[in-house]
Amino acid sequence: MNPAASVIVPCYNEADTIGLLLEAVARQDIGRDRLEVVIADGMSEDRTRQVIQDVAAHYKDLRVRIVDNPDRSIPAALNRAVEAATAEVLIRLDAHSIPSDDYVRRCLEALKSTGAANVGGAWEIRPRGAGWVARAIARAASHPLGAGDARYRIRGAPGPVDTVPFGAFRREWIERVGPFDETLLTNEDYEFNYRLRRAGGRVWFDPSIRSTYFARSRLSELWAQYARYGYWKARMLLRHPASLRWRQALPPVFVALTAAGLAAAAWSPPARWLLGIQWLAYGVVLVGAGLVAALRFKDGPLIVGLPAAWLTMHFAWGLSFWWGLVEGLLGRKRE
Repeated sequence: MNPAASVIVPCYNEADTIGLLLEAVARQDIGRDRLEVVIADGMSEDRTRQVIQDVAAHYKDLRVRIVDNPDRSIPAALNRAVEAATAEVLIRLDAHSIPSDDYVRRCLEALKSTGAANVGGAWEIRPRGAGWVARAIARAASHPLGAGDARYRIRGAPGPVDTVPFGAFRREWIERVGPFDETLLTNEDYEFNYRLRRAGGRVWFDPSIRSTYFARSRLSELWAQYARYGYWKARMLLRHPASLRWRQALPPVFVALTAAGLAAAAWSPPARWLLGIQWLAYGVVLVGAGLVAALRFKDGPLIVGLPAAWLTMHFAWGLSFWWGLVEGLLGRKRE
């Protein structure tokens, strides 16, 4: 008998966290016998596969399979996992996430009750490390200054949204709109949800569907993550320009205004004043929000850590967005 749901997981060198994910899947309250887990592994070079095999041996009634993903990209991993999965309902999870014990059941219930094409829930974002920088990054990622209006990060009301993290969807939608785009090394989930919405499907946010996501622990890692997001967002927008949301446009606009202000300030005193006012206002907003958070959570280092994290997010995203846009346009010209 086919399982009620297939949990599909892209994975590469996740020995530290893949076991925690599988333990969480094994605790799902719908029962292990109604689930299968398909892990598309990018030929991991650490102990990832051994950890998977050890957990699978412990939970003999949980079907766990590993499929090879020699391309190593996330969209390729998702497509290989979808091909290997046997259930009609596919539930994506990541190797560094931990779903709540009722996660799968609530996904299935939401799909049935809403008729949505894809459903997902809220992240509880936690620090991956113990230091004050890691705490600040986790807080920054769940604040409107770091997440905009993304409901899955800021815990909004249930309803239709542009995207959800991970997601649970029926196989028929893959057959209708096509697989994940393997030319996008990041942002493949947003692009997939955009195609779902254009085909008449709804993407539904349900805050009762909960999972824990572990944020980056260092600013250098945060920069690399958001630079990747910005670059591939721009590449996606060259194909789907109507998918741009205001929260995604703000960092590139701010970076462009800063660059223009610096260029003009060399010869224009008014430009210097405008640039100074722009950065003064920006600094007041970041520091003010950091102060409020530090008082709210009784965590003094947030006064410094949050502005540093938001600055990193905004400029990594904004600069890489322009890089991706220019590179994509030049590539089109060459073609």
